[in-house]
Amino acid sequence: MQIHLTDRQQQVLWATVRHYIATAEPVGSKALVDEFNLSVSPATIRNAMGVLEKAGLLYQPHTSAGRVPSDSGYRIYVDQLITPSEPLARQVEQLLQDRLQQKNWSLEALLQGAAQILATISGYITLITMPQTRTNQLRHLQLVQIETGRVMLIVVTEHYETQSVLMQLPQTEDSAQLDEEILDRELQILSNFLNSQLRGRSLSEIASLDWTQVDREFQQYAEFLKNLLTEVIDRFQPSAGGTQILIRGVSEVLRQPEFSELQQVQTLIHLLEEEQEQLWPLIFESPASKQLGKRVTVRIGAENTLEPIRTCTLISATYRQGEMPVGSVGVLGPTRMVYENAIAVVEAAADYLSEALS
Repeated sequence: MQIHLTDRQQQVLWATVRHYIATAEPVGSKALVDEFNLSVSPATIRNAMGVLEKAGLLYQPHTSAGRVPSDSGYRIYVDQLITPSEPLARQVEQLLQDRLQQKNWSLEALLQGAAQILATISGYITLITMPQTRTNQLRHLQLVQIETGRVMLIVVTEHYETQSVLMQLPQTEDSAQLDEEILDRELQILSNFLNSQLRGRSLSEIASLDWTQVDREFQQYAEFLKNLLTEVIDRFQPSAGGTQILIRGVSEVLRQPEFSELQQVQTLIHLLEEEQEQLWPLIFESPASKQLGKRVTVRIGAENTLEPIRTCTLISATYRQGEMPVGSVGVLGPTRMVYENAIAVVEAAADYLSEALS
């Protein structure tokens, strides 16, 4: 649901989030008047906070307390009210260059050093995946009719690995009238289109296929093909089983008040140390599941599917070797995070690692 805020409401939301991030204490109207030059009375601020609470962007942890940002409030704050800190991004990139430019360093030592620097600068847990040394480029794709209304996509990679995906054809007014011979011809044309667009590309590039190029008469298959290819990406998606995630900064972030409960700390540590394979799809996700046009992915609170981090924010970005995404760098901390700094740190580190690998 789209939430439209007035300039005043945006200003009050921004100030509330900033104050709460700094203090970890519920925010009242008087605190905002004292700290921020909002040029309005406490009553006006209270009214705006009441509107934001009704919209689900703020909430009161106790009846007599001030307000606290909700996950939805943080989402609007991140998407609409801030920009990443460019000075910090430059500082991070310079620091990485100064400290890590040693020709005799191994790749793992480089990534270990980068992870420690990011954890120190951000104050959050840093996660960096070791790069995928092998890429799966597509060699051939073929759509085959198996039975009435059911089609199989067969995919062969450059390493001659194969995967097949079976799906139901979309039902249209014309589909009942298509005989097998006509459908076979259409599937061959679609197969030719997929091969012309995707042969030689990596699986991670599948999401960039331009569906507007499908001939108008085959537009009925566009969503069907998207779903097929998304399934293929998932089948070939690398797992954490053979890929290490470098982790730094755990002790620092656990000093935050959000981690005062022993049980919560134990489940988080267990996830980071023993169940990295669950964390892997969140930090190194395929482009098909990323927000279009967003270099950095920000998962806030309940947007994280894993229970141990549903009160946390995970910010991540892929780093590349040439044009190929090969790994990911991220930070994990409480939702009460300095987002403009954390996003800048992740983006700068991904840029630096991409340049180093190139």
